[in-house]
Amino acid sequence: MASSLVLAGARVVLPGGVRDDGRVSVEGTKITAAPAEGAEVVDVTGHWLVPGFVDIHNHGGGGASFSGTQEEILTAVRTHRLHGTTTLVASTVTDEMDLLVRQAGLLSELAEQGDIAGIHFEGPFISPCRKGAHSEELLRDPEPAEVRKLIDAARGKAKMVTLAAELPGGIDSVRLLAEHGVIAAIGHTDASYEQTVEAIDAGATVATHLFNAMPALGHRAPGPIAALLEDERVTVELINDGTHLHPAALELAFHHAGADRVAFITDAMDAAGIGDGRYMLGPLEVEVSEGVARLVHGGSIAGSTLTQDRAFQRAVTVDGLSVEDTVAALSANPARLLGLSDRIGSLEPGKDADLVLLDADFALKGVMRHGEWVVAPQLA
Repeated sequence: MASSLVLAGARVVLPGGVRDDGRVSVEGTKITAAPAEGAEVVDVTGHWLVPGFVDIHNHGGGGASFSGTQEEILTAVRTHRLHGTTTLVASTVTDEMDLLVRQAGLLSELAEQGDIAGIHFEGPFISPCRKGAHSEELLRDPEPAEVRKLIDAARGKAKMVTLAAELPGGIDSVRLLAEHGVIAAIGHTDASYEQTVEAIDAGATVATHLFNAMPALGHRAPGPIAALLEDERVTVELINDGTHLHPAALELAFHHAGADRVAFITDAMDAAGIGDGRYMLGPLEVEVSEGVARLVHGGSIAGSTLTQDRAFQRAVTVDGLSVEDTVAALSANPARLLGLSDRIGSLEPGKDADLVLLDADFALKGVMRHGEWVVAPQLA
């Protein structure tokens, strides 16, 4: 690719709104305010240009998982880049503590190299009542000393820990995470409304896949959903695949939290980008049929096969969200959560040249990461 490039003629989604017949200039790995002399001009008229997607909750794809080898991890990363996710946090699943510690070491090396943006530990500190696709015999209480083992193993690359704050040690662990600059996420929880409020006051700032793996909203016992939706300090994750959430639930979340507090995630597992079949999610076997992943034993939904380009297209064409709100949920909001807004999440001069090219129907037609085409523009 030429070191200097101008993408011209697209509808460009910027922090201040949509610019018709817009231009994005790239110099090396960065977006620039003006094109360099002699820059290559690519006409992308009739398309949309949006920031690269940021996924803060993802277990794998391309037939590989983030609980696997370095080669498998990189396969999963590449799979999601092909679908527009230019920044990705690798999520683990519940396993033996020594295995999680070892995996944290491997993932931290890849984070140091820039292949992933950090590590999300989903489990083992979750409720057996809301375990979903996690192995119950491997669950444990979120005692601070245990949580600290994973943070230390991640060598500064732990970005988020999902826990059930109502369990013994939960609130103290939320405080521990906040003190170390790690996101404490409430999820796979059986907490009451009051317990969830206490966790938020202690420093929890994310709802792990809101609505899923937690008590339903009740009019006498509102549970965690009401507490997480109402508090402006909390960003709520949503899996917009048409399976995990009814469209009315997604609309409810956007209405009450507002577009600046929603982060679309994939919660993807190995089958993302591949197709139906049998896979492993940690130590548990999963059957994927018609794109829906469920445990072979028990039938619980086991992550998703979602990619963020599909989440974007669905949000606009099915859910009726504006393109600006969708970009916020897929790029700007998760970038802010990760503390990376100075580098990614919007198409502004000085930021990384991470962008996605979409056609008029919001189908993916190109992906650029750090100024290099991951998916070359398909303009025919």
